Amino acid sequence: MRSRRAGLWRDVKRNRWAYVFISPFYVLFAVFGVFPPLFALYLSLHKWDIINPMQFVGLANYARMLQDKLFWKAFTNVMFFTVAEAVPELILALTIAYLLDRFVLRARSAFLAAYFSPMVTSSAAVAILFGLMFAVNFGLINAGLRGLGFSPVRWLERPWPMKLALIILLLWRWLGWNVVLFLAGLQSISRDYYEAARVDGANGFAIFTRITVPLVRPTILYVAILSSIGTLQLFAEPYLLTARQGGMGGRENSLLTMVMYLYQVGFGYFRFGYAAAVSYVMFVIILLVSLLNLRFLGRSDR
Repeated sequence: MRSRRAGLWRDVKRNRWAYVFISPFYVLFAVFGVFPPLFALYLSLHKWDIINPMQFVGLANYARMLQDKLFWKAFTNVMFFTVAEAVPELILALTIAYLLDRFVLRARSAFLAAYFSPMVTSSAAVAILFGLMFAVNFGLINAGLRGLGFSPVRWLERPWPMKLALIILLLWRWLGWNVVLFLAGLQSISRDYYEAARVDGANGFAIFTRITVPLVRPTILYVAILSSIGTLQLFAEPYLLTARQGGMGGRENSLLTMVMYLYQVGFGYFRFGYAAAVSYVMFVIILLVSLLNLRFLGRSDR
């Protein structure tokens, strides 16, 4: 044991300059990657407002959170958006990617650029643009409804229209990104499977459901997890859409998300211990949703 330890120290001394040169990465990782979550866990067990000293309260922050109606409102909102936006987006993105892969060959790059362009647009610019589009008096959406003979809708003033407006915004913004991911997965499938299916007399729907979907399942799982995590961490879009109403979820907190709630209690009320507890509950929720995706979408039929 001693000889092995002595040999280890000799190797360290001999390669000391190599360790010196790679040390900046480990220092930065420890400062920005390891310390923040550990300090947040420690902070979640305390009451702290920056000004006064920390006060240990144990699990009181977590217990208080479970009794907070506003927390449950934020939780139900993000779960609703995860189902109502992420699931249709996944289905629509896979369908568009399949059509591009099978039928659109020459103009595929142009279509991909068009679908992907919202992804590189600033979240603030997107939210402001959609806020103007959904405006009551001069918005493009209500102008179209008036032209069709319908009454204008107060999109950003009533709970369910607000939710629908946010879902439309998120679909427009993130659909192209998922199309690109699905198209990459589809292009990795060998064409021999499709040719063999056609020889056996399979139609297009059978080929899509029996060959394409099973073989692209890893990509479906990856996209589903990314979409779920992104929806659970929503902040900029709902915050900016409700900026005229205070920026914290709008009327009846219809667009309040967990990140907005965390921001409100942390930087609005300076309850940093409670905010740290909210962040760890968010981590657990994201982990559980990811495991559910892995459980149901990661299964193999073989």
